[in-house]
Amino acid sequence: MTTRKTALLLLLPGLAFLLVGFLVPSLAMLVAPPGVGTGEVVARVGQMLTDPYDLRIIGRTVGLGLIVTVVCIVLGFPIAYLLARSTSRWSSVLLALAIFPLLLSNVVRTFGWLVVLGSQGAIGKLLVGLGLVDRAPQLLYTELAIVLGLTQLFLPLAIISCYSAVAQVDAGLDDAARGLGASRSRTFWGIVVPLSSPGIVVAATLVFAGSVTAYTTPYLLGGSSQRMLSTQLFSYSSVTIDWAGASATALVMTVLVFVVSGLASLVARKGATQ
Repeated sequence: MTTRKTALLLLLPGLAFLLVGFLVPSLAMLVAPPGVGTGEVVARVGQMLTDPYDLRIIGRTVGLGLIVTVVCIVLGFPIAYLLARSTSRWSSVLLALAIFPLLLSNVVRTFGWLVVLGSQGAIGKLLVGLGLVDRAPQLLYTELAIVLGLTQLFLPLAIISCYSAVAQVDAGLDDAARGLGASRSRTFWGIVVPLSSPGIVVAATLVFAGSVTAYTTPYLLGGSSQRMLSTQLFSYSSVTIDWAGASATALVMTVLVFVVSGLASLVARKGATQ
């Protein structure tokens, strides 16, 4: 009991800070922004769910978020598996290099894509130099640019989340399966992936939530022609000063994240019981 009370006392300052500094302002902005009633926010949400323009933005946000999530898991999990099972003395160095981009600013990493994808960028010059095209294609301000930028942004997060999950799977199970005649691929898909599924679900949830709510990368790489909910929210709150529209957009983003988090939790719970 004493240990439990001590733990509770240690948690109280952080919980109080989250409640007062995060939860209360967030609920106030979502439900009752300055000078706007709750009914008007609800009406704007209904308008967003029926307006073709807003539905395209919502669909683009969810679609690109899912694409980025799948790409990050497909690329990140094998890397995490190799790093977790590696016996090389350089494995820790390779892991540090894999997550090193997390130490850099999102703006810095995104501006790197501006240099690469621009009309005079490396990819355009390479295509022209190889004679594949007569002039550099327009790669900036496209959905492809957003996917590339968000994938680079959240791939290290997917790697470190999957790495922690794979590291908890006993490597002896791999040896036992191969000793019974299972191939490496069958061991990977039949043992490692199912036992690591809770970590994969957590990684997918974090990547999707980050992709849906990211602002800098979609703004710089997508421009005004490829708007997402985050850039639409910025436009409402800082350009047109439409607090009802901003609150409605924030509410839709929040619901999307909570729905995906709930579904991911159900998948993880079912995977753990099977």
